[in-house]
Amino acid sequence: MLVDQFGREVSGVRVSLTDRCNFDCVYCHNEGLGDTRGPMEPRDDEMSTDDVVRFLEVAREFDVEAVKFTGGEPMLRGDLEQIVRRTPDGMETSLTTNGTYLPGRAPDLVEAGLDRVNVSQDALDQEAFAEVTQSGEYEAVIEGVEAALEAGLKPVKLNMVVFEQTAGYVPEMVDHVAENDGLQLQLIEYMPELAGRPEWAVDIQRVHDWLEQQAEHVEQRSMHDRRRYWIGDGPASDTSGASSDSSGGGPDDESGGMVEIVDPVGNTDFCANCHRVRVTHEGHLKGCLNRNDDLRSMGEMTRAEIREAFRETVHERVPYYGEYMIKNDDGEWTINEEYIEV
Repeated sequence: MLVDQFGREVSGVRVSLTDRCNFDCVYCHNEGLGDTRGPMEPRDDEMSTDDVVRFLEVAREFDVEAVKFTGGEPMLRGDLEQIVRRTPDGMETSLTTNGTYLPGRAPDLVEAGLDRVNVSQDALDQEAFAEVTQSGEYEAVIEGVEAALEAGLKPVKLNMVVFEQTAGYVPEMVDHVAENDGLQLQLIEYMPELAGRPEWAVDIQRVHDWLEQQAEHVEQRSMHDRRRYWIGDGPASDTSGASSDSSGGGPDDESGGMVEIVDPVGNTDFCANCHRVRVTHEGHLKGCLNRNDDLRSMGEMTRAEIREAFRETVHERVPYYGEYMIKNDDGEWTINEEYIEV
């Protein structure tokens, strides 16, 4: 397994299959791009099935244990099932999707080997959902979550971006996952450096504090140094509410009622525990979501060249994106030129 200059093993990769999306979420930095009529063959600027598989086979040579397929909306790729099926043995497969195409496809994805799924859902109210996503697909998302559960993709983790417009929906969403077996919740801190509008950011620590009051059990997860809050009677939790250190699953990792916060902004421990390298839909390797100066195009590379590019990408990973992206005097996010020159 490759290790970067800061001692972080790279055990996972995150592969974007497209930047096209049938949603137009107000917080997104790639708003509703491209042809979104439905699942189709890869576009000219997207990696082919063979390109994706070739990279995954090389990554597996370095003992990479897991791949997460993302977008855009990765289910706009008609070859998704084929990609999952051809993922090397021993590599866990997961998917982040808005869920609209899960009805009808979830069983085939499970048959192909998909292990887990995250579904983006920012509100439970149809009107509020439409305001955030600029989409009328609320019912399709609900059906998609149900289809995933029925296909055996349990637990289904719901992704919710927490910013000014959605913060008030958090308690209802927490209750929702606590009351519905098989659902978990991932609250994602809004990142203004990606989407702009820094005034939309909320104090994520207040969300942590509120969840700690609600939780029956709290644990610390080694991945990204995240905290997990177990809500309700689903898992066989310690009802004392005491915190515990843990590197693995919770009281019952397959049950619902778990809430986790993804809070990279200002959290150096988040990046200190990051073990993923990313691949863009065009086939560019990158060491960090927030960097674009280290892109390496795999293009027509041979397997040997991909191996070398992968090694170089891992070697050049930065210790913390907050040192790479800083706010200027106007409060805008900009590249830290002094850091780049070091």
